[in-house]
Amino acid sequence: MKVAGVSFRLDALQDDAFAPGHRLALVPEPDNEHDPNAIAIWDEDRRVQAGYVPAETARGLDADAWQAVSLLEFHEDGRRAGLRVLLAPRTAWIGTPRT
Repeated sequence: MKVAGVSFRLDALQDDAFAPGHRLALVPEPDNEHDPNAIAIWDEDRRVQAGYVPAETARGLDADAWQAVSLLEFHEDGRRAGLRVLLAPRTAWIGTPRT
């Protein structure tokens, strides 16, 4: 899925933690003033935020039951400008990509 709101976090998106194959953290934001169903997407260590699970996907999604992995990145002017992530059930095995 496409990560929403990356245009507001382009500097954070440059972090190597968002490169394809890296695990990400799904962090619910029930106190989010714009959307109480919001689920933020952070790097695995929760240092930098890439954006959000799109609102239509986040609605009714139990973040604790899912895992996220950076899948595909898009570049513009030599910088990461977009990100797609894979959401999979927490119980699903996701291997480490080959280098």
